[in-house]
Amino acid sequence: MWNQIKTVILLASLSALLLILGHVIGGREGVHIALFMALIMNTITYFFSDKIVLRMYGAKPLDEKQYAHLHTMVEDLARNMNIPVPKLWIVNTPVANAFATGRNPKHASVAVTSGILSILDMDELRGVLAHELSHVKNRDILVSTIAATIATAIGYLAYMARYAAFWGSYRSDRNRNNSTGPFAMIIIAILMPIAASLLQLAISRSREYLADETGAECTREPLALASALEKLHKNLAHAHFQPSEQDKASTASLFIVFPFTSNGILNLFSTHPPMNKRIARLRAMAHKLF
Repeated sequence: MWNQIKTVILLASLSALLLILGHVIGGREGVHIALFMALIMNTITYFFSDKIVLRMYGAKPLDEKQYAHLHTMVEDLARNMNIPVPKLWIVNTPVANAFATGRNPKHASVAVTSGILSILDMDELRGVLAHELSHVKNRDILVSTIAATIATAIGYLAYMARYAAFWGSYRSDRNRNNSTGPFAMIIIAILMPIAASLLQLAISRSREYLADETGAECTREPLALASALEKLHKNLAHAHFQPSEQDKASTASLFIVFPFTSNGILNLFSTHPPMNKRIARLRAMAHKLF
C-alpha cells in the first residue's frame, strides 16, 4: 500500500513541477504546448513499445512444447492474479534477466532470457515470473508513460526557457510582470529537468518494490524471489550488457534486475532500488507471512 501511495505523491510532485515551470516560463499556453508535444511522442511509445523492445532484443516466442512447464506456470500465476495470460518470449543471451512489456493486461508480453533459465530453479523462476506479471497487473507501463509524458513536457519547457533567456524574449503577453531575469531563468531551466528525472526514477523504483511485494504475495514464497534476485545480481556482475549495447539503456527499467552497473551516487539515477534493500524487504515479508 505504501508504494502505491508513494507513486501518487511522486506523480503529484512531478505534476506540480510542470505547473510551476510552465507558470514561470509562459503561463498556461506554455504548459499546453509542452504537454501536447509530450503526449504525441509518448502515446506512440505507449502503443508500440512492446513491439519495439521485443524486436530490439531479438525475442522469439517461447515454444509451448519445449517449455510447457513455463507456460503452465504463467497460466497459473495469471489466474491467481486475475489477469489475461500474457504472451511468452525468450531472448537468447547468457545474461540472466526477464522483463514485461505491453500497454495493458490484454496486450502484455513477458520475456525471459536463456541465461535466467539456466541458473534458477523452478521456485525461483516462479518468483521472477510472478514479479513480471505484477508489473502487468499493476499497470506499470501506463504509470511509467504518464511519468515520462510529464517529465518530457518539463524538458520541452526547460528548452523554451533557455531559448527565451538567451534571446531576451521570455516575457509573453500574459507574463509581462514576471520579474524572473535571464540568469535565473537559465538556472531554473537546468535544475527543473534534473528534478523531474529524479522524480521519474523514484517512481520507477517504487514500482519495482511494489512488483516484488505483489509477486511475493501471489506465490507466498518471498524467499524464493529473494534467492532469485541474489543469483541474478551475481550473474550480472560477470555477464552485464557490453558497452556496444549501451543504446539499450533506455529499456533498463523494464528488467527485473538493472542490467548495467551502478554504485554509490549513481544509484540516485538508477531505475531500480538497491538490490540489498529489495532482498531485505522480501525477507521481512517472509517473517510476517510465516
